[in-house]
Amino acid sequence: MKKLLCIALIALMVMANVFAGGSGETAEANADSPVTLKVANYALLESGYEDFWAGVKEGFEAKYPQYKIEWVTAPYGEILNQVINMAGGGDRVDVIFGEEAWVPQLYSSGLAAPVTSIVDEAFVSDFDPAVMDVFTIDGDIYGIPLYVSPFILYYNTELFEQAGLDPANPPKTYDEMLAAAEKLSQLTDANGNKVYAFGQTTASVVISGSSLISMIYNFGGNVFTEDGQLDVDNEGFRQAFEMLQLLDEKGYNPQNAKLKDLRNLFALGQLAMYYDQSWGFNGVSSINPEASSFTASAAPLAGGSGSGEAVLCSHCFIVVDNGEAKNAATDAFVQYVISEEVLSDYLANVTPAYPAKNSMSDMESVVNSGVLKGASSSISNVRKVPYVSAMSDISLDLCTLAQAVTVSNTSVDQAIEAFVRSASVKL
Repeated sequence: MKKLLCIALIALMVMANVFAGGSGETAEANADSPVTLKVANYALLESGYEDFWAGVKEGFEAKYPQYKIEWVTAPYGEILNQVINMAGGGDRVDVIFGEEAWVPQLYSSGLAAPVTSIVDEAFVSDFDPAVMDVFTIDGDIYGIPLYVSPFILYYNTELFEQAGLDPANPPKTYDEMLAAAEKLSQLTDANGNKVYAFGQTTASVVISGSSLISMIYNFGGNVFTEDGQLDVDNEGFRQAFEMLQLLDEKGYNPQNAKLKDLRNLFALGQLAMYYDQSWGFNGVSSINPEASSFTASAAPLAGGSGSGEAVLCSHCFIVVDNGEAKNAATDAFVQYVISEEVLSDYLANVTPAYPAKNSMSDMESVVNSGVLKGASSSISNVRKVPYVSAMSDISLDLCTLAQAVTVSNTSVDQAIEAFVRSASVKL
């Protein structure tokens, strides 16, 4: 009898272990080994960011020994598709470091989870509501920003002086920019290379499309209605592409340039002004460590009937619901990274940008930033881009439109008609 009772008890213990261990997150939560958090992060492959993210991994794992970070990486232009394709094969990451422009595609793919379903609501409530509105779809927030920036105007103070311009008084309108550009375009660098007066990215990548939307907003134009329908029959939209064509005709803007191309030219003293997110200065300073001595920023230019409104950009975390244990690790990771302790030095010395958290708005590293100071007013003059599931494709269509009026020298009217035909199919 005792032998039978012993066998029964052993069987019950085995069954209990099976059910307790189970599979997926339950097994991880109860195992002795740490929970592994998969974080997709393209920045690991970009110069200037490696040390920061290596420090994040080291610091986070030291503070939370129950968690480990596994990086998933690919180049900037490939990481989004890689994450989606991995999920299609059953391999889902837990956190994606990306940009707010990625949210619609990740939402449509079913990967992005509502932030407050994973991250502590008290933590989320400290973020500027106007900023969080950018990440809101149907009443839920689908991204949480580490920091934010509109597309601002960077300019070279030394080139301004060489052209007889006052570097303390940068242009405020497109007309003023054109007047300055006429003088700046006469300059050459120390090696006799041409100096481009003004840079606006038009290459076929999603971020170029976001920058073009920002330029359209500068002119008071629209691209979409509030409910995400195409809305390009307006003067501001047309004027933005007329300006691009004029800049090309005058040779002021490098053709078909990516942001990294503009950063390279600016770092080498071959570009006097250009639009970029504030953290683009990291790319500039990686090429030329002395760039801070000649770099200043200003608010986006106003054109037509516009007031210089711009698109608000961010580097953000998009979170994925992979079960209780993984979600707890994600919550801890998000709160760890988006803290003054972790971001202060980063925002001061690596990636100039504006914190999105109200409690971090007076950080000394931001308030005293020489690079950020001139554009500080622009953070309050931004406009949300309505949610459009096909935003990535539409952004690329905008790049095609920009290339048509510049590289191909197509008339603005014809280029817009082609854009409408292509974009309408995707909406």
